[in-house]
Amino acid sequence: MSTEFVPFESIDDVSTRLSGQSYICSRNIATVVFLATRLGKPVLVEGPAGVGKTELAKVIATATSANLIRMQCYEGLDEAKALYEWEYAKQLLYTQILKDKIQDVTAGTSTLAEAVDKLTAEDDVFFSQRFILARPLLQAIESTEPSVLLIDEIDKADAEFEAFLLEILSEFQVTIPEIGTIKAKTTPMVILTSNNAREMSDALKRRCLHLYIDFPTEELEREILRVKVPEAETGLAAEITSMVQSMRNLDLKKAPSISETLDWARALVLMNVSELDQEAANETLSVVLKYEGDLRKGEKELKAYADKKLEALNKAEADTQEDEEAGTQESDANGGQLH
Repeated sequence: MSTEFVPFESIDDVSTRLSGQSYICSRNIATVVFLATRLGKPVLVEGPAGVGKTELAKVIATATSANLIRMQCYEGLDEAKALYEWEYAKQLLYTQILKDKIQDVTAGTSTLAEAVDKLTAEDDVFFSQRFILARPLLQAIESTEPSVLLIDEIDKADAEFEAFLLEILSEFQVTIPEIGTIKAKTTPMVILTSNNAREMSDALKRRCLHLYIDFPTEELEREILRVKVPEAETGLAAEITSMVQSMRNLDLKKAPSISETLDWARALVLMNVSELDQEAANETLSVVLKYEGDLRKGEKELKAYADKKLEALNKAEADTQEDEEAGTQESDANGGQLH
């Protein structure tokens, strides 16, 4: 990245600069991010899926003009996929190209053992950094520029891989048997995210600052919606967030996340919906709820919401009519007094 790295100056600076990237964060998030950058400690970010954990790492990188290096975790992820691999095809190609040179190296040997000894002395040529294919962890350690290393969904990786990370998170260095220990040229900021699919070990938590991002309050979610989907009318945004907050209180297999709230708002805007009516909501409910059982519960909640909305509207109309009638009677009474 050609632009100069710009560290955070204060907690308020974190909030301001993340807001500039359209990321609305709480004071708690801003505090943990600031402390992590100053203490040089990784951050373990836990919480439900879709609340902005991955996005946090992205906006930190953008706000500080740092490189973002991302490693997506999954079951079966091992050291080779996360750290480095030997480029065997490249080694073989060089062996073929340098065939004549190899013959020169073994020239003058009279036995196979002598030839092997000669070639063994040249092992370092083919097992050097020029033949290493760096994966995300090694990329972050070797980077000469400030970087943000995102280790995404660490809870999906095996416990053995989590143990392997401990050396990196404690010392920011890795050991490659054929080469030796490689230490970080610049210490990356490390963000680990977890959806709580399994419990993280105490050893991992001890090396990290902890941050839990939960579903936002209705007020905060409305503000996020205003920033992310500005084309949604204020009234529609308020109804969407109110409905989503209600659905999160249901016994659902998967509660709707912030990302699904935003998707629902965008879908309704595309359909030119200016207020949340039952028909439009039912037609787009699958954007928010992803399981059949959840959809049925959501439909019932929508009907209750629509009925409550209609009741409130009828009451408001009745109150208005009563006020008008009272005003008319008062006017008539005043008119009679004048006579």
